Amino acid sequence: MATALRAFYQQEFIEAGCDEVGRGCLAGPVFAAAVILPTNFEHPLLNDSKQLSEAERNELRPFIEQHAIAFAVASLCAQKIDRYNILQASVKSMHGALKKLAVQPQHILIDGNYFKPYKNVPFQCIVKGDGLYASIAAASVLAKTARDDYMKRLHRKHPEYNWAQNKGYGTKEHQVALNRYGPSAFHRRSFRLDYR
Repeated sequence: MATALRAFYQQEFIEAGCDEVGRGCLAGPVFAAAVILPTNFEHPLLNDSKQLSEAERNELRPFIEQHAIAFAVASLCAQKIDRYNILQASVKSMHGALKKLAVQPQHILIDGNYFKPYKNVPFQCIVKGDGLYASIAAASVLAKTARDDYMKRLHRKHPEYNWAQNKGYGTKEHQVALNRYGPSAFHRRSFRLDYR
C-alpha cells in the first residue's frame, strides 16, 4: 500500500528521487523525472506508477507538482537512444531532470540498479525503489504522465501505430503496424522492430 512508502532514505541532506519510463518501448523518447518532497508530503494514492491507473496518475500529477519542493522532467529522443544505447540514454535523461531542478539535491535516490554520478552528489540505487520511497514514486508518476501525454500527441501525427493506447510499447498491434507501415522517425532503430 502507498502508506508503506518511506519518506526519505536519509534526513540529513536534501534528497531527490529520480525515475525513468519508456526504456522498453519501440518508439518515442525515454522520459525521466526528479522530485524533492517536503517532510510532510502524503497522498493516499501515491505508489509506483505501474501500480496505478491512468486516472490515478493524472490525479496525482498536479498534487505532486503543487506540493513538491522542486520537480523537473527531461527526455531523450529515439535518435539519441540509438546513439548512446537505452541504458546510457536513461541515465542522461535522469541527469537532465536533476539539472533542471530549481533546488539542487545533496543526495539522490535512483530507481533501479544502475546510475552514473551526477555532479559528485552522493546517490543510492534502490531496486524497485518506486514502490518503496515516496520521492521515487512521485518521480515515476511525473515521468509516466509526461511521456504518456507526449505519445498521445505523437499519435495525432501517426495514428497508424495507435500510440494513444500502446504508448510506443511493443504490443502485438504495434508490431503488426510496424510490419505493415515500416518504422517512423520516432522509432528506435537499434531495437528489434519486427513481429514474428
